[in-house]
Amino acid sequence: MFRGSIVALVTPFKSNFEIDFDAYGRLIDFHIEKGTNGIVPCGCTGEAATLSHDEQKKCIRFAVERIAGRVTVIAGTGSNNTREAADLTKYAKEVKADGALLIMPYYNKPTPAGQIAHYTTIAKAVDIPIMLYNVPSRTGMNMDPKTVAELFKLPNVVSIKEAAGSVDQVSQIKSLCDIIVMSGDDSLTLPMMAVGGTGVVSVAANVVPAEIADMCAKANAGDFAAARAVHYKLMPLFKGLFFETNPMPVKAALARMGLIENVLRLPLVSMSEPAYARLEPILKDLTHLPQ
Repeated sequence: MFRGSIVALVTPFKSNFEIDFDAYGRLIDFHIEKGTNGIVPCGCTGEAATLSHDEQKKCIRFAVERIAGRVTVIAGTGSNNTREAADLTKYAKEVKADGALLIMPYYNKPTPAGQIAHYTTIAKAVDIPIMLYNVPSRTGMNMDPKTVAELFKLPNVVSIKEAAGSVDQVSQIKSLCDIIVMSGDDSLTLPMMAVGGTGVVSVAANVVPAEIADMCAKANAGDFAAARAVHYKLMPLFKGLFFETNPMPVKAALARMGLIENVLRLPLVSMSEPAYARLEPILKDLTHLPQ
């Protein structure tokens, strides 16, 4: 389940800022056609922070029903409020999501003891496979490898999306426990897989799903030379999708590809023209956009 290319799916909006479920469905079908191994609705790239809980539940249900068992669905159910995270995770279980992705509580900055209490409460409340999500750039706190190892003792904590930007951290985690590690940084996916990771929860897969799935498949098969060729080809995109705050660049890219409208909810706005001018040549090179 936690292996290969899992896309951190954007949430498409209409010009009135309502969720565009027609576009959402097309994106899901696009990913399945291109070989994506799994889909995360309502993660950070999906702008979960500006979705109401009702909207989040609708997106999770829609994704599960549209996918209909064709690939894995790992629902984004994290929150900095433990009760809210537990409620969303219970809902994901109810609608038959395959797993839940839970970001470490942001803003609160809990200590390791608080992190353990947060995840333990949710894991004991809901019998669903849980992927921890460590992203210090968003939460303000790093999840220590010892904390990860402690949480792995919970039967349904099975994986971590590791986005601390450190291959060394992945090495420490894998030296302490056998939790499944997936990259949370596209540019570090291949290095992380070299030290025991199994794939990526990817932003770039929104734009180049077949290529990310291919890179992960090659690495998981032990063909790192072939995987490196894909990695180096995609490096400009990995960097370009973070010229400004995610998901501003990836939504601009998908709009340029004709897949969604380039609409974000405040406080995020569309990518600036100077930054997009740097991104578009990368997109043209990788996605065969018309000149």
